[in-house]
Amino acid sequence: GFVWFILTLKKKTYNYQFKQYAWTHMILLTVFAQSSFTVANIFEGMFWFLLPASLIVINDIAAYLFGFFLGRTPLIKLSPKKTWEGFIGASVTTIISAFLLANVMGHFQWLTCPRKDLSTGWLTCDPGSMFKPEHYFLGDWVPQWFPWKEVFLLPVQWHALALGLFASIIAPFGGFFASGFKRAFKIKDFGDSIPGHGGITDRMDCQVS
Repeated sequence: GFVWFILTLKKKTYNYQFKQYAWTHMILLTVFAQSSFTVANIFEGMFWFLLPASLIVINDIAAYLFGFFLGRTPLIKLSPKKTWEGFIGASVTTIISAFLLANVMGHFQWLTCPRKDLSTGWLTCDPGSMFKPEHYFLGDWVPQWFPWKEVFLLPVQWHALALGLFASIIAPFGGFFASGFKRAFKIKDFGDSIPGHGGITDRMDCQVS
């Protein structure tokens, strides 16, 4: 493809051709490369697809709610309605949700078992050490009045904290990227399939990250 591109370069159209070349690679990176990673995650278990996607949705909703009720301090010029209060509130909510949601989802083998194809059949398997409850003694970590001195948690819940942190800090930049893109082309939304909210892309922009 690279060789063919060089051989087809024509005088007076270099600028246009190189712009198209750049667009092609951006599409390959942001659409096809990410799609391949998404499919790979699904084959490892629906857990690894649904949990991150759910956390980004939770973060988006929490940022809107905290920003609507408590927002005072602007976060970034690309999105004037985004606030620090919304960003921080959504981050805390997302991290807590990640820890709790991983425990709930981790108990369903249909979500945690690796897949050999994209069929919807019920799966059973050895869930692996990540999804087997482990005993944790809290001891001196909690005050005397605290009723629970020991807990059973799934090791994957600690991994989920990292996913929650990523969804809180990095994922919003997918939305900022989309905002900058729309401003560059002077459009309000990518579509109008969802009344009052724009198109599907407007609702999924944070998933880009």
